[in-house]
Amino acid sequence: MEAKAQTNVGIERQDNNWMAKLALFFAKIAERWLPDSFVFAVVLTFVTFLGGILINGKSPADMITYWGEGLWALLAFTAQVITTFVMSYALALTKPVSRLLEKIAGKCHSPNSAILLVTFTSLAASFISWAFGLVVAGIIAKLVARKVRDVDYRVLVAAGYSGFVIWQGGLSSSAALFVATKGHVFEKQIGIIPTSETIFSAVNMAIILVVFFTLPFIMKIIHPARKEDRFLIDPALLEDSIEEPQEQANFINDKIEKSRLITLAAGILGLVYLIMHFSKNGFSLDLNTVNLMFLTFALLLFGNVRELGVGLVKSSNSVSQIILQYPFYAGIMGMMSSSGLAQWLSDFFTKFSTAETLPLFTFWSAGFLNLFIPSGGGQWVVQAPIALPAALEMGIDPAKMVMAVAWGEWSNMIQPFWAIPLLAIAGLRIRDIMGFTTITFIYVGIIASIFLYLL
Repeated sequence: MEAKAQTNVGIERQDNNWMAKLALFFAKIAERWLPDSFVFAVVLTFVTFLGGILINGKSPADMITYWGEGLWALLAFTAQVITTFVMSYALALTKPVSRLLEKIAGKCHSPNSAILLVTFTSLAASFISWAFGLVVAGIIAKLVARKVRDVDYRVLVAAGYSGFVIWQGGLSSSAALFVATKGHVFEKQIGIIPTSETIFSAVNMAIILVVFFTLPFIMKIIHPARKEDRFLIDPALLEDSIEEPQEQANFINDKIEKSRLITLAAGILGLVYLIMHFSKNGFSLDLNTVNLMFLTFALLLFGNVRELGVGLVKSSNSVSQIILQYPFYAGIMGMMSSSGLAQWLSDFFTKFSTAETLPLFTFWSAGFLNLFIPSGGGQWVVQAPIALPAALEMGIDPAKMVMAVAWGEWSNMIQPFWAIPLLAIAGLRIRDIMGFTTITFIYVGIIASIFLYLL
């Protein structure tokens, strides 16, 4: 879907505030200089390639070997990520969820209320699950833009993506769930760390609450007051439906495919398993469990097999770029870890650290490393072997380091990879929103830095 800009020269002569001007400045830079997300991945590949040669003295043949060996290292994780997104998107397309989102979108009557609602909704959904947050952000932005015709669509979608900034502090936090899982590779060093000490720790919840109740107003402030500076979207381009085509045939197979019982029976099977799983293990989450939850609720909420099929086809169309790009980031991760670049980067920050500054410097290094490895799980595997021993040596609670690494994902606001599925839903390009999410990057970076240093 191509977005269509409309110039709307209004009678109002309001001027943009300084934050809106700054956001528009970043937006112009992104529009002119930011390449497609795949180009970004290829450029980072060669930056890492050269870094291994120039910094760590590896040969070109070594770096190519590291890249090739790492290329498919995240294949299972890639499949899990794709499944999570497809199933959460399909769930959002079910009639009950769609109607709920329609009702939420109907509460907006002005650009300010539109920006606030989209950001709050995305933050809440992202706290529950990173994939659900991206899906809900894209869909709610489209629905709201259909209701509020004079809102800047770029800022609206950027507000939705900005809500994604808290996912690593939320219930699907890769690092926190990793160390809470029995048998994880660092168990001998740090033991099992329950989520009460990571996700639900005082520091993490403080960051979450401050970001949750202030970021929507930051996004509202950067919305252009001048109507001629806004990017308006044709509402006709935002129609989104999964209505199945009407067929006249009424054979036995048609009746079975249109039967509510099939999806209901499969959904009940998944629901019973989940009840048994949580009864036995407590409320322990991993990607497989989260995927089963999305699949189960999608089966329960879709009307029949055909409706489910249409929803899955529509949701699957949004992940093609992830399938293309994830192997490249896995290759980058392979080069970063095997060449010693990741250790060099982490050591660069930690060697200047004290017990008071180590969580802060770890957070900054994680943010930089995330540009090359935009995967919460992949980044944790690379950085944890450096961060955890440093914490133990300085007498720092490992749980704090877990969340310091996790919050490094905040640099996703200037890394285009995870915006791909959201933009596929919204029909925009990465250059359309990245200038505005740069404001989120700066703001949340300051907030997280203050809390990680002071607390």
